Amino acid sequence: MRQFSQFACVDWSGAKSERPGGIALATIGLEGPPSLSSPQPRWSRADILAWLLRLADTGQDMLVGFDLSMAFPYLDKGGYFPEWHPGPDNAKALWHLVDSLCSNDPHLSVTSFLDHPQASRHFRHSRDHVGDLFGQGLGRLREVERYQRQTKQANSASCFNLVGAAQVGKSSLTGMRLLHQLGGAIPVWPFDPIPDRGPVIVEIYTTVAALAAGLPKGRSKVRDRVGLDNALRRLDSALPARLERYDDHSTDALITAAWMKRVASNPALWNPPAMSEKIAQKEGWTFGVV
Repeated sequence: MRQFSQFACVDWSGAKSERPGGIALATIGLEGPPSLSSPQPRWSRADILAWLLRLADTGQDMLVGFDLSMAFPYLDKGGYFPEWHPGPDNAKALWHLVDSLCSNDPHLSVTSFLDHPQASRHFRHSRDHVGDLFGQGLGRLREVERYQRQTKQANSASCFNLVGAAQVGKSSLTGMRLLHQLGGAIPVWPFDPIPDRGPVIVEIYTTVAALAAGLPKGRSKVRDRVGLDNALRRLDSALPARLERYDDHSTDALITAAWMKRVASNPALWNPPAMSEKIAQKEGWTFGVV
């Protein structure tokens, strides 16, 4: 497996505002502690896109993790959106569809997609508004999410759920817009081959990193200095200076960046046995789930 010299975690957000409070970016090198990059007043999704394009231009050997789902379930129904024809047949076509339908939505938001008469049928929008194709219970799951639950590596929610603290639908959709607008400037695993040098993007789930750092299931959020330092020590990481604020977006990003540095050279994480080529191209995979 190729080596990286830098690692980054982007804790992402699907909020409609230009600069949502939920975006955090932490980076770490081969030496020293992880650190937050904090522009004023806050990160926007456009800022992160510009940062990625600069990263591509400079060709830094950085592994970048995004806390979002990069595709919707496909294999369970033979399509992302059953009854919507013709539909996208792979993840990159899905990114194109989402971004094109939302071309007039500011700040990489996705209101137009969620309001689309066909797309809206697949989502749980609120307790009282559930699309007729959302499904039962948790809703539809990708193969990696099903596998995470079966192996108890994580407790992922459906990408089609837009309700509650655990919902990941809006952040995933805004992330798909970003990936499409990135235009292939940075390879995205597992959809693209891993290059010999330069940056690579992966999907991560911060809970996987938190569990590796010794945090208990169901209580994986850290909101104080002691908790952050203890988690980083378990990952053999140097400790950062005191933060201005210990919100869980910042601490998730710091812990996950340190975890990525620790595990990125493990070949097994890049070739999970449960991930077939079809799964890789249709639905993607969460880095670190084996």
